[in-house]
Amino acid sequence: MADKTCWSIAWAERPPEEARIFNPAFCGELIGRTVCEYQRMRLSALNMAIAFLVLPLTLHRPMCDSLPGRANTAFATWVVEHGALLVELPSSVKRLRPVTREALLFAIRYQLLAIDGGGLVPGAKPVRLNAKPVITTEDVSAARSAAGLLGRWFAGQGTQASILQGMGVAP
Repeated sequence: MADKTCWSIAWAERPPEEARIFNPAFCGELIGRTVCEYQRMRLSALNMAIAFLVLPLTLHRPMCDSLPGRANTAFATWVVEHGALLVELPSSVKRLRPVTREALLFAIRYQLLAIDGGGLVPGAKPVRLNAKPVITTEDVSAARSAAGLLGRWFAGQGTQASILQGMGVAP
């Protein structure tokens, strides 16, 4: 029992707030939004390692709020300006790795995403980017918007390796 982590606890036993924000459907949707926008702009698969950046960048409100407002913002300049905040990103990626894995499995299982060419592409039933839930919160709306922005912003970068390097994360 001592080796149990918060991620190995059954969903019914998890704290309600944690179960809501980290549920695989919502997290899979966020990753799916990034993948769909990336695919739309670049016409290629999103590297699996990049997918692990999505949840830490969209679910952590200070990080989400610091993202640029437009996808044509210079990546290198943004990285330099937000270096103090990005120091936390590698540990956030590591902490949220089980959540991201679970979200990816859910999204692939339900055909929101597919694996093609060594990366992620929209599946047979991709996320509808223009769908607006009837009931939502400001945080959820911000996370959804940020996920789409990440897909467009990452698509405009030179290489996916440069994104990981800029964010201080190694695959």
